[in-house]
Amino acid sequence: MQNYDELWTNVLNVIQSKVPDISFNSWFAETKLKSIEGITMNIEADSVFTSDYLNQYYYDFIHEIVFAITGENYNLNFTTKKNVEESPEINNNLNIVDKQYKKINSNLNEKYTFENFVIGDSNRFAQTAALAVAEQPGKIYNPLFIYGKSGLGKTHLMHALGNYIESHTNKTVLYVTSEEFISDFIGINRKDIKDENDNNNDIIDHFKEKYRNIDILMIDDIQFLSGAAKSQQEFFHTFTTLYDSNKQIIISSDKSPDDLKYLEDRLLTRFRWGLTVNIDPPDFELRCKILKAKMTGHEVARLVKNDVIEYIASNCENDVRHLEGAITRLYAYAAMMGPKEINLEFAVEALKDYLGKSIYITNDIQRIQKAVADHYKITVEDLKSKKRTANINYPRQIAIYLCRMTTEETIVKIGLEFGNRDHSTVLHAYEKISTELKTNMELKETLEEIKNKIVN
Repeated sequence: MQNYDELWTNVLNVIQSKVPDISFNSWFAETKLKSIEGITMNIEADSVFTSDYLNQYYYDFIHEIVFAITGENYNLNFTTKKNVEESPEINNNLNIVDKQYKKINSNLNEKYTFENFVIGDSNRFAQTAALAVAEQPGKIYNPLFIYGKSGLGKTHLMHALGNYIESHTNKTVLYVTSEEFISDFIGINRKDIKDENDNNNDIIDHFKEKYRNIDILMIDDIQFLSGAAKSQQEFFHTFTTLYDSNKQIIISSDKSPDDLKYLEDRLLTRFRWGLTVNIDPPDFELRCKILKAKMTGHEVARLVKNDVIEYIASNCENDVRHLEGAITRLYAYAAMMGPKEINLEFAVEALKDYLGKSIYITNDIQRIQKAVADHYKITVEDLKSKKRTANINYPRQIAIYLCRMTTEETIVKIGLEFGNRDHSTVLHAYEKISTELKTNMELKETLEEIKNKIVN
């Protein structure tokens, strides 16, 4: 028998040739063959969520490939490599009614796909859940409720889900915002469009045709239904009609169902029937990945240095739209100025009004700079200056060391606060003081004295 890694690589190669790349990367790429015990093959997945999904929806598919390669009729046992949270309670609707309706305008934006949705720890679970729904619409995780602050990718994920379904099935998809739903519902009751001979049945029929004779309903920013009592009632009936017909419902909000205080309890109860997933703000690593992805293909991207990427990622911490705005402004400034390269100094100048000093000057760094400057009887401006005399350079190195040791700021941000110094200068200062501390007791006492001033 060949070794486990070689055998599983052969299995994965066949799987990859039979499924879309996005499905392979989401479900199979991180799996491993851990052991074979008798007639049982133990396959390790990266989460309980993935393990359960593979077992329920891909068991026969994988089993067939394993049999073709090994000639053995193994039982497949899916496990996980680490302790993770238990899978959220889900509601499985296994008997979907596949019915054709006339084509409607789905309102989907084709540029939003799973392929260009950049994945990190903060959105991985939401992306995986959305893909699961896209592959099995109406059968699992119904409704799918996605929540998170504005600008984190909820809408992108919803459009990606809808586009995937449209490209792989003949099901009808409708994406609307809650404002559009309210507007359509109000249209039913507008007196100015009625007359004595018209009971408004045509308008009501059109509304029901739009919202109930579909296979997938996606409604964005459900929180805006708050305060619209009659619209909430109508959405409840629409939800019930679709749900009872095993049609897929996807909802997004800036809050979890537990925090939507102004929606009817019966609606909130139904939102919890399926799967609730959240998207958190992207961490530094994901922000860098997003920036690089957004820059791909732009002619100016080749001029952008890596420390510029880190600078923008360090200062746009809240949402993806802020990152996109920074790129747009940087490119516009570059188009006007025509630089040979877009380095950190250029980026700081280009984005000074967009980012604002208050974003990247922190109280921690300022306190450290002031404490060090006071101790050595120099000014904070000296620490930030280009001066390299011994009486300024050494305190500057100490201040940089303290910033690295006592704050969570990135090297880029620290360099910015010391006169736009680059990576190597910051690292050199840190390493120099670290080395000296091993033998210099006087320096240790000095650092303790400065630390006390910072705290106090």
